[in-house]
Parts: sequence; structure tokens; C-alpha cells
Amino acid sequence: MDYGMGNVASVLNMLRRIGVADAVLSRKPEDVARAERLVLPGVGAFDRGMAHLDAFGLAEPLRQRALTDGVPTLGICLGMHLLTSGSDEGERPGLGWIPGRARRIPASPDRTVPHMGWNHVTAVRDNPLVPLDGVRRRFYHVHSFHVVPDAPADVLATTLYGDELATVIGRGNVFGTQFHPEKSHRFGMDLFERFARL
Repeated sequence: MDYGMGNVASVLNMLRRIGVADAVLSRKPEDVARAERLVLPGVGAFDRGMAHLDAFGLAEPLRQRALTDGVPTLGICLGMHLLTSGSDEGERPGLGWIPGRARRIPASPDRTVPHMGWNHVTAVRDNPLVPLDGVRRRFYHVHSFHVVPDAPADVLATTLYGDELATVIGRGNVFGTQFHPEKSHRFGMDLFERFARL
């Protein structure tokens, strides 16, 4: 989805590169209605992201496809935050598909904010994006906020950055990654391929 918030070209290029799916960049509700998978990327501020989804008339068609029709949906970075109930960064409510909230990462002597760089991601429960196979996967992170789901079962994988942070969340057919798979080389390609095959 191109809702005017960030790094959509890199996501589109990576999806096309894996060659498993025909990826289309769009902000048209009619394209949402036809989509077999949905990717909600994003870089920037929470309230602005929600305002853009509303301005383009995308929030309701996305909800229909993701929640009613069960279309696999992936939120990336800000897109992951938008899947939740809200963010400490803003005032607007989020989509609320995965109950929880994006919280600011507290600065401390052992970490700087924003969290920027490569970190290992560890699956904490079986999931289709980051398997429980013992492989040490590294992904590229850039963020100042992290999602805290209301239900611990919605945390699928974590990364250690001072504290253990949820870095992959999911409920049913809806998933979010805090990191940027489109900037994460072979592990990012593998994650996108796994998502495309759902």
C-alpha cells in the first residue's frame, strides 16, 4: 500500500525480486478489494500515517480484506504500529487489529534511541514468518517506538536491545515486523517469500 508514508519502492523491489508474486503499488480501494496479500509499509509519525489511511479511504477496505476476508496482511515498522490500538507517539486510535500499543523505547546507558542497526531476531513461538529452526537471523531495525501487545501470545519473535522487544507480532492472518525486511538482504527475502506463500 502506498499511503504516502515512506519506503514503498524498496518493498516493491524486494517483492518483485523474489519472483513469487506479482506485486502492485497502489493507494486505490479497488486494488485492495482484489489483493490476495496486503503489505502496509511505513516510515514516519503514527498520527500522520493514520490520517493518510483515512484521507485515501483505505482504512475500511483494508479492514474488510484483512479481518472479514482473511487476506494475509503484513505491516512493516510504522505499518506494524498502525495495526495496534494506538501509540505513545500520537493521539489518534490505530486500526486495532492486534490489541496493544506502540511505546517509546526508554534511553539507557546500554542503548541509544533510536534503535538503529542489525539485530538477531529469535522466534518465541511457531509462526510462518520466522521459523523455530535454530537459524540465527539478522534484520535491520530503525525505530524509537516498539509494540507491546496486550496478549503475550501475539508476540511471535523478539530481539534483544537492552530489553527483549517484540519484533514480530501476529494474530491470525495479520502480522507485523518492527524491522525492515526490505533492507535485510537474504533473511528479508526469505521472510517476504514465506509471506507471499501464505
